[in-house]
Amino acid sequence: MRKVIVANIISLDGCFTGPDGNVMAMPFGPGFSEYNAERLREADTLLLGRTTYEGFRDYWPPVADDRRAPELEREISRLNGAIDKVVVSDTLTPDRTGAWSATTRIVRRADSQEAVAALRHEDGRDILVFGSHVLWNDLLAHGLVDELHLMVGPGVVGDGVPAFEGRPAARLELADARTLDTSGLVLLRYAVHPDSA
Repeated sequence: MRKVIVANIISLDGCFTGPDGNVMAMPFGPGFSEYNAERLREADTLLLGRTTYEGFRDYWPPVADDRRAPELEREISRLNGAIDKVVVSDTLTPDRTGAWSATTRIVRRADSQEAVAALRHEDGRDILVFGSHVLWNDLLAHGLVDELHLMVGPGVVGDGVPAFEGRPAARLELADARTLDTSGLVLLRYAVHPDSA
């Protein structure tokens, strides 16, 4: 069975974004892109909500051919372009998938849990979730996340979107904790087990 892995950065005060949804307020470090590339190399499906998908779609495609961009960013662009993408959205339409139309499938929100459960039972590699806060919290609440990879950055945003919406209906077991190079980011990797209480 394939794993659904949520990989996201959070601030030291537990926020998913900064004030007004500003993701650029997050305490990024050099290890952030390196770890994302590592995860993409191990996956063959990227599972995203509409907002994250549109942000990625608008940013990543031209980076692959931008010789001024660092090679790691160019690799991430190529990996994002090639990977199969499943987008959970009631408003995204195929004509708005841009350069990624050939690798993007749209699933309506009402069908998302069934679709993700089916993906988990297919043969293949990891199913990776970046961003997509509403989506992964819903999947976590319904027992459809296998691992949480939280990169905790050395910054307090003070006001933003909390990473978790309520208490997850799951038990989290720490599987790994390490510093990502010299970035100040700490990776906390948790296995997710259904709550037996």
